[in-house]
Amino acid sequence: MSQTETLYTTLNTEQFAQLRDIKLLVCDVDGVFSDGRIYLGNDGEELKAFHTRDGYGVKALVKHGIHVAVITGRRSAIVENRMKALNVAYIIQGEEDKATALGQLSQQLGLAPSQIAVVGDDMPDTGMYPYADTRIAVQDAHPAVKQQANWITTLPGGFGAVREICDTLLQAHGVLENIHGASV
Repeated sequence: MSQTETLYTTLNTEQFAQLRDIKLLVCDVDGVFSDGRIYLGNDGEELKAFHTRDGYGVKALVKHGIHVAVITGRRSAIVENRMKALNVAYIIQGEEDKATALGQLSQQLGLAPSQIAVVGDDMPDTGMYPYADTRIAVQDAHPAVKQQANWITTLPGGFGAVREICDTLLQAHGVLENIHGASV
C-alpha cells in the first residue's frame, strides 16, 4: 500500500486522494475545538479555550470553498460567537441527535458521504460517522471512537487537531501553500 506524507503524518494514498472530494468538514466542539473541559466561574460563567491555530485553519478552509459545520449537544453563546468569528456557516447547537442533524444538513447541501468529513472525540459523535466516508477521531478521543474512525489525528482536541485536519485537507486540495490572512 503506497503512502502520502502530510505535514503531520503519513496517510495511505487512497485515503489522501479521497480528501480531494471533501466539501464539508463537520466538527463536534467540546473535545475537538476545545480540550473538552468546561470552566465554571462562581457566578455560573462558563469559559472554554479555543486554539488560534485551529481558527486560522478553519478560516483558510472556508476561504477555499470548503464548508465547515459544528454540531454539538450543548448550547453556548461562546461557541456561537467563536464560530461566527471563523465564518462557520452551519452552527448547530443543543442537538442530541447529531446523526439526524448531519443527515438533514447533507441533504440540504446535496452532499454524498464521499464529500463529507466528520471529526469527533466521544460516543455521541459516532452517530454522524455513517454520513461521512472520512471519519476522524482526535488523538485523545475515546477508544471506541478511535476504533470507528479511519483517521486519527496526531494532535489532541483543543491543541491543534482541527488545524491538522484543515492543513491536510488544504494539502489534498492543492492549496495549502496559498493560505494567507490573520489568525483569529
